[in-house]
Amino acid sequence: MIWALVAASVVFWALRLGARGPSAPPYTLPVGESPPARGDLSRLLGSAPAASGPAAAPEASSRFRLVGVAAPLASAPQGFGIALVSIDGKPARPFRVGAHVDGDLLLRSVAQRSAAFGPASGGTTFTLELPPRPPPATGTLPGVTSTQQAPAAASETEEPPPRDVPEVAPPQTPSPRPLPNRVNPPMIR
Repeated sequence: MIWALVAASVVFWALRLGARGPSAPPYTLPVGESPPARGDLSRLLGSAPAASGPAAAPEASSRFRLVGVAAPLASAPQGFGIALVSIDGKPARPFRVGAHVDGDLLLRSVAQRSAAFGPASGGTTFTLELPPRPPPATGTLPGVTSTQQAPAAASETEEPPPRDVPEVAPPQTPSPRPLPNRVNPPMIR
């Protein structure tokens, strides 16, 4: 009985010391090896430069972004048009010419690629323009070289030579077969 307890104790401690726990995948990094966070600690430690005055408010036009316009033709009377405007990064909303956009700020006019804004009491304060369009995609077909393009350009002015193509007879449609009589099928007894 004592030898059984000694053997059980040895097996227990051998399994306890010899067994390994689950390991992390090889691509993981311990937290201590990650690079330290970088940033300006001067404000945190109290050595920020003294402000020369109150912080300036952001320019009014920086809050707005022109997303799209529906401008009238040049011959149409002024006062028509719609602008899609995003305010403070929110989803764009449509505004008609003369509508209040934000506070007492009105949409004054809409052109082909721009919109003018101003206060209700006066003229235009700022104008927003749509971003420029991307250039058109151009390129050549794969496998076409410059030596192949030169004869093709010369042949456009000349009449193409006749080709010897055998004429193909039009496909003939098969004559319709009469359908079996299914109205009164024969009865089998």
